[in-house]
Amino acid sequence: MRFRTVLAAALLLTALGGTPAAAETTFELPAPTGPHAIGERDVHLVDQARNRELMISVWYPTQPGAGPKARYLPAAAAPYFDQGAAPALGLPTGKVDWAAVKTHARANAPVRGRWPVVVYSPGWASLRALGSATAEDLASRGYIVVTIDHTGEAPFVVFPDGRVVFSQQSKDLVAGMRTRVADVRFTLDQLPGIPGLGQSMDLSRVGAIGHSFGGDTAAEVSTVDSRVDAAADLDGWLAYDVDGKQLTRAGADGVPRPVLLMGSSGSTSDGQARSHRTAPAWKSLWEHTSAPKQDLTLATAMHYSYTDVQWFLPKLARQVPVDPKVRQTRIGTIDPRASIAVQRSAIAGFFGRYVS
Repeated sequence: MRFRTVLAAALLLTALGGTPAAAETTFELPAPTGPHAIGERDVHLVDQARNRELMISVWYPTQPGAGPKARYLPAAAAPYFDQGAAPALGLPTGKVDWAAVKTHARANAPVRGRWPVVVYSPGWASLRALGSATAEDLASRGYIVVTIDHTGEAPFVVFPDGRVVFSQQSKDLVAGMRTRVADVRFTLDQLPGIPGLGQSMDLSRVGAIGHSFGGDTAAEVSTVDSRVDAAADLDGWLAYDVDGKQLTRAGADGVPRPVLLMGSSGSTSDGQARSHRTAPAWKSLWEHTSAPKQDLTLATAMHYSYTDVQWFLPKLARQVPVDPKVRQTRIGTIDPRASIAVQRSAIAGFFGRYVS
């Protein structure tokens, strides 16, 4: 639990904090490697049946052109992120201008073509923004990528009318998984009706991906929703406890779809790199899955190496002080460029085989 909640707990502290000092620096995400220019749109979804609202970001191929780039974070979210995430990542507060960080996607650009869909779920009590580099790269390679914030569990969610909904999460991961699975399935239901985007989504070809508990969510959805053709779990436990004794359904029974597992040495009780040879839950999924499966471990990476933190923390460390112990805990010693390149190649290759 500690590894899944420490960043969220720090993020929540901002609700009690004051106005940050003037920021000094910013950064750029790694450039997408596919042939397509990309666009991005934030979309508000309302689930009347569950009395629930979600915010999603949709990333997609577009024509090359000029226009404003989409923000990494909504402007209203930047202070919350700075005051909470910065200390959890070893950064001093007030030093990074999070509101100035832009993506490579043109905001609200028109979509071009018709593409398979990949849905992204972030880690437990984390934010969809931390999967932006993965979403951008897949979109540039010919996918429509939908990233989801799980309202009430995410540290904060900013809605179009200016409301900010903060975390109301409990430590009940089992109930959290039920909510997440319902969020992903509801999102898939709603995608065809998004004006200007829905008709470009080929929902006969769907992948699911996520980091940490989001990866577990992707695997779990693939066990209950036949629309999902393949699932990628980026360093998720496949269990509700760090030792792998209380397995998720996917961990216990395996999955009926192709699955990609990518592990690190982060968030394991013994410090071993996570793989189906070392982690009981991964071993169980591996043994109970007859569909194609892959297992790739980045041994010198850590848990947040599978998020944008892998990229931006070393970048920021050149300009502002970063606590070396926190950096080691979050992203390990792996070379950031090598880490990003391996992840992008493996993820694109996996979905290229089973979703495209």
